Amino acid sequence: MDPAFDDIFTQPENEIFRVVFFPDRIYHSRYLHASRSTRYRYDVDEVRNGPDITAMKGSVYLDGTRLSSVLRLEYRAGRLTELVRERGRRLGPSVNAWVRLLPADTGLTADATVTLRYDKAVDAYAVEMWDTLEPPEHTHHDYRVLPLMGANAPITRPPSLAPALVDIKALRRLEVAFSEVSLTTPTGHPVPDVQWDNNFLRSHQEPRDPSPSSGQNTVRDLNYLLDYQRAWFIPDSAQVPPVRYRNAMMDPGNPDAGDGNVLDMRWLVQRELGGDLVFFHEVTIPPGVVEGTHRHIGSEELYYVVSGRGRAYLGVDDDPAAAGQPIVERQVYGIGPKQCREVAVGPGSTLFTKSGGIHGIRADGDEPLKFVAFLYQP
Repeated sequence: MDPAFDDIFTQPENEIFRVVFFPDRIYHSRYLHASRSTRYRYDVDEVRNGPDITAMKGSVYLDGTRLSSVLRLEYRAGRLTELVRERGRRLGPSVNAWVRLLPADTGLTADATVTLRYDKAVDAYAVEMWDTLEPPEHTHHDYRVLPLMGANAPITRPPSLAPALVDIKALRRLEVAFSEVSLTTPTGHPVPDVQWDNNFLRSHQEPRDPSPSSGQNTVRDLNYLLDYQRAWFIPDSAQVPPVRYRNAMMDPGNPDAGDGNVLDMRWLVQRELGGDLVFFHEVTIPPGVVEGTHRHIGSEELYYVVSGRGRAYLGVDDDPAAAGQPIVERQVYGIGPKQCREVAVGPGSTLFTKSGGIHGIRADGDEPLKFVAFLYQP
């Protein structure tokens, strides 16, 4: 990297942009398994993150010669820890991960279950998957690294994944889900009701059926997706087919509900997002149509109105700046009647709702109300 970047990076006016330039993860060589011997060197190609997850892909060199591709998976197990704790158990020294590799050559798509062991150096469960554990001809592995290698070891070679790992740059995506091991440590007793962190039963939306609220539009994934693509360009979001919803976020009996209360959502980016980001989509609400008022628990969402006019609803005490706005009663999805503030919205209006907050929106006037929505789990 050009050393001049350091000067730009530390200028006061650029402080706000530090997050833009901060790397996915700074990898100190001593944190990677084989680096306990100076004979091994890692070349990191790409890093992707999900909730509590880091997936690094690259190459490992032995005595200056490329030895193997490497896919390193780390998992901090926050969600799995909670699921296990609810059942009166604790996670042991290892967890399992179901891994599916999705390379450019779809014929090499494969999956396997691997074991991750707790690594104090990174405060996470970790495993490295190599496409080969065999040293080059006329050489040998270092005695400090050799004990780490083998089936279910910190450095392992899952046979079904090895062909897809050979060309590590061609690995486009991987799907993962994590579980506690099925036997207790150290007694070896079977674990009842083994718990999985599969992204909270994660699903995504696809426009498979134009019928409003069709179940065919919900695709159940039950895993995390880590995508190594570097950019997405959508020339015109209006060309993305919408998924249609009737009486979205409404209980039966809501006075706003009706057969004609149908709105469109164009799901622009979903599983491609990293970290705790869930989706970014565009919502179109025809005149007189309502997106039901609802409460967010454990998630935050931002609406930004791009066209049209309407009325938004928020919890009566959620934003002190709205204290002078009219109070109306709204049917809150899954909760019942609640007092809410009613605020006028139009192009440029922003509505940001934190966990525990309430929001909903209605289109008024003669043109549809359009806004973009961004949701994440804090």
